[in-house]
Amino acid sequence: MSQSPVVHNTFVLERVYAASAECVFAAFSDAAKKRRWFAEGSGSSDVEAFEMDFRVGGIERVQYRFREGTPFPGVSLESESVILDIVDGQRIVSASTMAMAGRRFSASLVTAEILAAGGGTKLVLTHQGAFFEGSDGPLLREQGWSELLERLAKELD
Repeated sequence: MSQSPVVHNTFVLERVYAASAECVFAAFSDAAKKRRWFAEGSGSSDVEAFEMDFRVGGIERVQYRFREGTPFPGVSLESESVILDIVDGQRIVSASTMAMAGRRFSASLVTAEILAAGGGTKLVLTHQGAFFEGSDGPLLREQGWSELLERLAKELD
């Protein structure tokens, strides 16, 4: 029996925000703020659960259910992350998995570097992923993170 290989991929997204580094860091570390830009607002799914324990070793869980009119109506999508490193105001590193209908399809290491830049902040987000059979794949994941960072910009306004 042959299996599809795991697809490995790394991408880096950079954004500059007018907000201070403290505000950008708070958008990642404050559960209410992160829920708004990270979990809500996609339009294609409803948030069924959101938990966040922001500390090294803490867990972040998000569970969605796709809405009618999407390619996967009624199906659940779960994301679970473990925070591996925090440098207050500067860096967050987490390892995460994603699953659809209980079937894991990817694992990722995500590093968010938050750097003061002039009167604002430069965010450097590095995503290193392993995509398994039936996954969304690197291109869709990068597109998803790009959309999330646009929602982050709105959160910071």
